[in-house]
Amino acid sequence: MIDYRVDDDGIAIVTWNNPDSPVNTLTDASLAAYETAMDRALADTAVRGIVVTSAKRDFIAGADVHNFLAARSVQELEARSRRASALIRRLETAGKPLVAAINGTALGGGLEITLGCHHRIAADNPKTRLGLPEVTLGVLPGAGGTQRLPRLIGIRAAVPLMAEGKRLPVADALKAGIVHAVVPADQLIDQARAWILAGGEALQPWDRKGFRLPGGDLTHPGLQEFMSVVIAKVHERTAGNYPAPLNILSCVYEGTGSPIDAGLDIESRYFGVTAATVQAENLIRSGFLALNDARKLKARPKDVPKAEFRKVGVLGAGLMGSGIAHACASAGLETVLLDREQALAERGKAHAEKLLGREVERGRLDADGRAAVLARITPTADYATLAGCELVIGAVFEQREIKAEATRRTAEATGPDVLFGSNTSTLPITGLAEHWPRPDNFIGLHFFSPVHRMALVEVIRGRQTSDACLAQALDFVARIGKTPVVVNDSRGFFTSRVFTTYFEEGMALLAEGVAPALIENAGRQTGMPLGPLAVADEVALDLLHKVITQTRADLGNAYTAPASAPVIELFVEKLGRVGKKAGKGFYDYADGQRRLWPGLAEQFPVAATQPDVAAVKQRLLHIQALEAMRCLDQGVVGSTTDADVASLLGWGFPPWTGGVLSYVDTVGLDRFVAECESLAAHAGDRFAPPDSLRKLAGSGRSLRDAR
Repeated sequence: MIDYRVDDDGIAIVTWNNPDSPVNTLTDASLAAYETAMDRALADTAVRGIVVTSAKRDFIAGADVHNFLAARSVQELEARSRRASALIRRLETAGKPLVAAINGTALGGGLEITLGCHHRIAADNPKTRLGLPEVTLGVLPGAGGTQRLPRLIGIRAAVPLMAEGKRLPVADALKAGIVHAVVPADQLIDQARAWILAGGEALQPWDRKGFRLPGGDLTHPGLQEFMSVVIAKVHERTAGNYPAPLNILSCVYEGTGSPIDAGLDIESRYFGVTAATVQAENLIRSGFLALNDARKLKARPKDVPKAEFRKVGVLGAGLMGSGIAHACASAGLETVLLDREQALAERGKAHAEKLLGREVERGRLDADGRAAVLARITPTADYATLAGCELVIGAVFEQREIKAEATRRTAEATGPDVLFGSNTSTLPITGLAEHWPRPDNFIGLHFFSPVHRMALVEVIRGRQTSDACLAQALDFVARIGKTPVVVNDSRGFFTSRVFTTYFEEGMALLAEGVAPALIENAGRQTGMPLGPLAVADEVALDLLHKVITQTRADLGNAYTAPASAPVIELFVEKLGRVGKKAGKGFYDYADGQRRLWPGLAEQFPVAATQPDVAAVKQRLLHIQALEAMRCLDQGVVGSTTDADVASLLGWGFPPWTGGVLSYVDTVGLDRFVAECESLAAHAGDRFAPPDSLRKLAGSGRSLRDAR
């Protein structure tokens, strides 16, 4: 895993080069190989210095997170941190100058390896990122990062990088003082060697006599105030759901006031405690590994050749359609954006142009790039323009008749062999496919709004959708940089069906007399992006009213109204408050502000006795997990992992839980079932746990392992 050579000047070049992976990661095996190579260089009297670099595109991507899942005890995880930390400490004090020649991205343990070198030079690569993003996985730097980075660049600069998991381009890392120089890539090794040959000193700043922290230590009143503000902001941002950010601050607070070796000891103790939490396990298992599997199309049928896309069509140039067109054109696809009038199609392209303008303003795209993307979007009202498309996506208004007409006209223009993807959040795909000549070539592609920000695409398989159609649809989703989750056809599919329960429960609580502010604050404290009433306003109450009306008509006597139905009917039919788009719903919207409507108190008098916030949080999260479990039982979603990924990306279910079904295991399956039975007794049968969960209760098995 490590290549080793010594050049004619007596400089050892130690190169990370894992033969079994496209990236280098820190594992027990790679660290052992690194230690062997470094010991060889240290023991060789002819070696005057060591350059550490990588043969891969990136330097080191960080630790292999599978190790964190394999070792779940505090003691094992702490010992793992101590081994890595002790190795880096021994090397930096061994007396030979070490230079990190950072050829590409160095994150987490990869950056910690470089911080243990006496000098750091980075290649001038705009794609390179340097950082300590462990907090995003629910852990903290465990190989000296919380101690070396503050000692290198100061507490004020280091704390946000670690507590927020920021990743810096090399130019910013140079300004911050994390690297000493940025050089052309073809000069990287030569410049590293030159530093050693010029007499580079094998001594870290923190090992110099009289060392002081840049910017002062925590006895300085200004830094004490800074840490107090940061702690308050972390509490506000995490609502106590994530231990890692606060434990990082504790490492800095306790460790930087001590000698480096004591600080490293403090860090390892906090690492063990933090990495053993259920939040860390959830973030690693669902928020990292499961998401990566989805992006790699693990659900794709294996025997279907990969589809190549050059030209796609989008029907409907509203916000959703224009967002999809922007995503397609940005991915290099020729894109036909069609609406019933040319002016409407032009307006859709103008929306895409506005999105591209924001990318230019933020430095993510230059003017030439914007022009190139826009040139790939052809606005039209003529279906004949769709000729030559490999895929057409229907994003017209959510009515069966309108969708059916657009589908038929597309078939006339393209022929039946084109893949048709219907962007719908509620209408069953199998029924829509009846209007396509080849139902086996028809699939649901449910994008989320706003398309340019939302990573998920719910890929809905109708009863006649073929494996080839599914595979090609997944290829397309990956082609435009989105993450797919495959579900089976049903009313509301998975995401809409489960997410709806969140704001429906908020409305049910409101009808029961629970204070609106309590409902909203509890929702945000769970980790959901918005309170349930604010979400209902965003979705639009008149749309929810239409869904209820359509579902009632479709199901007839089998229809059961949700607990939210009376509230929705009141707001739409009598009050005319339909949500944010109208400037009034549960909230009033004026001057860019959102304030709860004072009239709520008259419509829904607040009960004399209020539940505590924990009870409200429980209802808001449990109801979503129950509906997701029903979807799993009914085969709408194929696995707990798929459900988790869809919930994390689709509607922002709190990541600390691991996702909507991992949440059951986070609570504890037996406890979850008992709590649901209690809720059903006083809040309604919607909380009754399904038989599948009751049967698992008491078995000692987790839901994730069983399903």
